[in-house]
Amino acid sequence: MAIRIGIGVAVTVICLAVAGHRFFWLSRLVRAGKPAPERLHRDLPEKAGAEVTEVAGQRKLLKWTVPGLAHFFTMWGFTILLFTVVEAYGDLFDPTFHIPGIGTSPVLGFIEDFFATAVLVALCVFAVIRLVNAPKRRERASRFYGSHTDAAWLTLLLIFLVIATLLVYRGAQVNTEPRQFPYDGWAFASHAIGAGLAGLGAGVNGTLATTFILLNIAVISGFLVFLSYSKHLHIFVAPVNVAFSRRPRALGGLDKTPDMDMENVTEDTVFGAGFIEHFSWKQMLDFITCTECGRCQSVCPAWNTGKPLSPKLVIMNLRENMFSASARLLAGDSVEDRAAAFYGADGDGHAVEPEPLVPNVIEPDVLWSCTTCGSCVEQCPVDIEHVDAIVDMRRYQVLMESSFPSEAGLMLRNLENQGDPWGLGSSKRTEWTKDLDFEVPVVTDTIPADVEYLYWVGCAGALDERARRQVQSTARLLHRAGVTFAILGSKESCTGDPARRIGNEYLFQEQAKANIATLDGVGVKKIVATCPHCFNTLKNEYPALGGNFEVVHHAELLDHLVRAGKIVPGSGYQGTVTYHDPCYLGRHNRVFDEPRTVIDSIPGARNVEMRRCRERGFCCGAGGARMWMEERIGTRVNNDRTLEAIGTGADVVSTACPYCMIMLDDAVKANAKEDDVRVLDISQLVEESMLSGAAAATPGAARAGLPGPEVAG
Repeated sequence: MAIRIGIGVAVTVICLAVAGHRFFWLSRLVRAGKPAPERLHRDLPEKAGAEVTEVAGQRKLLKWTVPGLAHFFTMWGFTILLFTVVEAYGDLFDPTFHIPGIGTSPVLGFIEDFFATAVLVALCVFAVIRLVNAPKRRERASRFYGSHTDAAWLTLLLIFLVIATLLVYRGAQVNTEPRQFPYDGWAFASHAIGAGLAGLGAGVNGTLATTFILLNIAVISGFLVFLSYSKHLHIFVAPVNVAFSRRPRALGGLDKTPDMDMENVTEDTVFGAGFIEHFSWKQMLDFITCTECGRCQSVCPAWNTGKPLSPKLVIMNLRENMFSASARLLAGDSVEDRAAAFYGADGDGHAVEPEPLVPNVIEPDVLWSCTTCGSCVEQCPVDIEHVDAIVDMRRYQVLMESSFPSEAGLMLRNLENQGDPWGLGSSKRTEWTKDLDFEVPVVTDTIPADVEYLYWVGCAGALDERARRQVQSTARLLHRAGVTFAILGSKESCTGDPARRIGNEYLFQEQAKANIATLDGVGVKKIVATCPHCFNTLKNEYPALGGNFEVVHHAELLDHLVRAGKIVPGSGYQGTVTYHDPCYLGRHNRVFDEPRTVIDSIPGARNVEMRRCRERGFCCGAGGARMWMEERIGTRVNNDRTLEAIGTGADVVSTACPYCMIMLDDAVKANAKEDDVRVLDISQLVEESMLSGAAAATPGAARAGLPGPEVAG
C-alpha cells in the first residue's frame, strides 16, 4: 500500500510541477502583451452564453458533422471521466473508495463506461480522418500545411492509453472484492473486460488493478505535461479565449484603436504590430489557443484560390515567434533590461535588432492576400480572431513602414483628396438621381422633421454605373412604399472602410470624424445603407469614435416593408435565383434571412442555394481593400465564386452589396455568360417583378432592373 501511494503521489507531484511551471510561463508570456481593456468589460451573461454554446455545446465543431461529433464525445468523455480520476487517486489510499453520495450508483458506472467507449470510437474516427486526409507529399503541402502531425498521433496514443488503463483496472476490480466495483452489469465495458480476466484469479486481478491504476495515474499525469507543451493546450485555454472573444455571434467591427492624435506622435509611438510585443494579450492568447485543426484554412478564399495565405499558419507562425521572443517579452521593467533583451547579440557580441514580423515571419503576399471576409473567424472553434492580427500587421506596414501594394496607393490618395476611392469627387455623388422620376431631397442644413431616414448611398452606389442601378431601384422602392428619405449629396464622403482594412487607421479615423461631424451637424438619427461595408462601419465602428446612429441595411428595410405589405412583389419575374451572401452583411452582421425572405416573396422566383452559403458563404474577393489591388497569384476569387453560382443553373445571381455586384458581374463577363445569367441586387429583382408584362418584355428594361413604360400599381 505504501509503495503504490508513494509511486502515485511522486509521479503526480513531479508532473504537476513541470506542467505548472509551463502554465505559469505561458501566462506571463500572454500577459506581456499590450492591454485590451475592452475584452474585460463584456457582460457576464454574454460570457456565460459563449461558454455554453461554444465550449460545452461545441456549436462550431458540430457543423463538421463526423469530426465534430467525435470531438464532442472526446471532450465530454474527458469531462465525465474526471470522476474516474478522483476514484483512481482515492483507490491509492483505500481500495474500496468511492465518491461520497454518487460513487456507488450504477448510473455513474454506466455513464463512465459509456463515455470511455465513446472516446475509443472517436479515436478510431480521428485516426481514419488523419489517414484519409493526410497531405500529399508535395511542395505545397510541405510548405504550407505545417501542422504537427506526429504530435497529433502521439496525442491519440496517449488518449488511448488513458482509456485502456482505465478499463483494464476497472475490469480487474470486477474480479476482486465486490465492494471495490459495485456497479454490476451497468458498467458494461468494464464487466466485458472483467469477464476476459476472470480466469486469472482474484490474486492476479488484484495485482492488475494496482498496476493499471498506477499506470492510469502516470499516463494522466504525463499527458498533462504533454498537453502543456503541445497544440492541445487549447483544452485548458480555449474556454478562457472564448470568454474574452468579443464576437460570440457576429464579427462586427474591428477592435477599438487609440485615437490617432498625429500632433502628439513621439519616436516611441507605434501604430499596428511590427514585432510580436505590439500585439495585445488577447491576441497572444489567440496564438497559444490554436488547435491547428485547419478549419480556417479550408474556408479561406485566398487559400482556396491558390494564394499563400493560410490563416492557420499565420497564427502558428506568430505563436512560434512569440515563443522565440520570450526573453525580451519577459524581460524586467527597467529600460536597460528591456533594451538588453530586445537587442540580441551576434557572434562578435554586437547588438542585433530582432527581425520584424514582415517579411521574416509573415510574407508580404500572405499579408496582402486577405479579403477580411471573416470566414476564418467564423469557423474557428476556439474563437481566434485572425483578421484583427492581419489588420494590425497591415497598420504597421502602412503607417510605420509606408510599405503596401503600389496600386493601393492611388486608392488611398483618391480617398484622402477626393473623398472616394476612385477620385471622381463629390460633385458626381448626386448624378444617380437624374434618372429618377421623383425628387430626392438633399440635406443642406438640418434634416427635415418629416424625413425618416438618411439614405447613405456610398461611393460605389453613387459613382459606379452598375451599383447606381442598385441604388436607383432601392430609392424607387422606398419611394413607392412611402418611406421618406434624404441624402447628403456632396457632403457624403467615404466611410473609410477601405483605408481601415488596408491598414491606414489614421485616414480611416480622419474620414470617420469628418463624417460623424457632418451627420451630427444635420441631426441624423436613422440611416439606411445599401453597401454592407458602409453599413458595418457606420453601425459597428463609428460608435467608438462618438458616432451613434440607428443603422439598417436596405435588405433589412425591404424585408420589413414586404412583411408590412407596403411593397408587394408581382409576377414580372419568373425564374431561378441563387443568392450570394456579402461577407460584411452576412458573417459580419448576421443578416442572412432578410434578403432570402425578400426573394421568397417574389411569386415567380425559385431560390436555389449554393453549396457555400450563409455562414459559410464564399467571398467575392473585394473586401479588405482587395478591390483596388491586383490579383496576381492563383485564380481570381470572384471567378471561383461566380462559377459556383453559375453551376446552380440559376438565371439570376442576386446579392445585396455593390462590391459583390461589380465583382460577380465582371466574372460573368469574363466567362462569356452574360447572355445566360444576370447579376442583380435584391431591390432590382423585386422591382423587376413589379413590372407589367409589356414592361418586362421591353428590351433592356428588365435586364437593367429599370421600370419600363408601364408599372404595375
